[in-house]
Amino acid sequence: MSAQCEVTAKRATKAAMGVFERYLTVWVLLCIFAGIGLGSVFPSAFQGIGQMEVAQVNLPVAVLIWLMVIPMLLKIDFRALHEVGQHWKGIGVTLFINWLVKPFSMALLGWLFIRVLFAEWLPAEQLDSYIAGLILLAAAPCTAMVFVWSNLTDGEPHFTLSQVALNDAIMIFAFAPLVGLLLGMSAISVPWATLFLSVVIYIVIPVLISQGLRQWLLASGKLEAALKTLQPWSLGALLATLALLFGFQGQQVLAQPLIILLLAIPILIQVYFNSMLAYWLNRRFGVAHCVAAPSALIGASNFFELAVATAIVLFGFNSGAALATVVGVLVEVPVMLSVVAIVNRTRGWYEAGAEGS
Repeated sequence: MSAQCEVTAKRATKAAMGVFERYLTVWVLLCIFAGIGLGSVFPSAFQGIGQMEVAQVNLPVAVLIWLMVIPMLLKIDFRALHEVGQHWKGIGVTLFINWLVKPFSMALLGWLFIRVLFAEWLPAEQLDSYIAGLILLAAAPCTAMVFVWSNLTDGEPHFTLSQVALNDAIMIFAFAPLVGLLLGMSAISVPWATLFLSVVIYIVIPVLISQGLRQWLLASGKLEAALKTLQPWSLGALLATLALLFGFQGQQVLAQPLIILLLAIPILIQVYFNSMLAYWLNRRFGVAHCVAAPSALIGASNFFELAVATAIVLFGFNSGAALATVVGVLVEVPVMLSVVAIVNRTRGWYEAGAEGS
């Protein structure tokens, strides 16, 4: 183990995942069943919620997404950007995967699996929408759960914080152009005005609110207490959003339950491909394992809260895009925990190669 990683391991306290985070897949499945059931029993209520829009933004969903995203962004200290140079190799690998490999590889996998291999088992009118949802899912890296994954691998905390802060800063400017480019390459119509509106509502405004609130909470010494208080609300808002989605999607899912499995396959492939590519590149460049492990996890992760919100704004509750992003939520925890297990169990192999690089 490198000296850097020894210091990190000694000072890092492994953050045990809470009940909600550990069993997120279970809660998502329960919300799927609840949403489908409620949508069948109270269809008019769900239609009424779906019509509560201003400028193509659904107001209940906007409130729920803010409740999801703002507590996550409260954890981000943009002052950590000055530490980027300390781990420039790991930062470079992660940026390469996050912004130049993952979105484009997902667009390719979406075309291959949705339009070619699985087309005969999926509703033809939703093929483009499914691909759009997969693109949205991969277009922005995760902001919150990566701190948990990093702790579970004894990741270097300063690297993780500076990498997430840098990704969030890039996301403000790059998310809309990147999504527009990939949708255009996939021959999917790009509603540019709506896309930029979603960036303002779900990225720019939450960042401004969270950073202002963070400074006030830090000054009053209440940040940690606020994060603990807001965390259940954030996860509850996520689950409520999923229940709403499946209230609208219920009939489609009941008619073709195979859709969930088919959409999960390209998501799983891209997670393992991007995480292992990042892990291997870090090893080739001689990066310490405590940096390479979170680099691989950040490289493979998805900001699914933003993806869900943007899919609803661009394509609607009933769209295949919204469904595809929800499948990303469904597989997030188990697949990322498996990546954590891989990088932990291969530490010896990794360090033997990294030391010789």
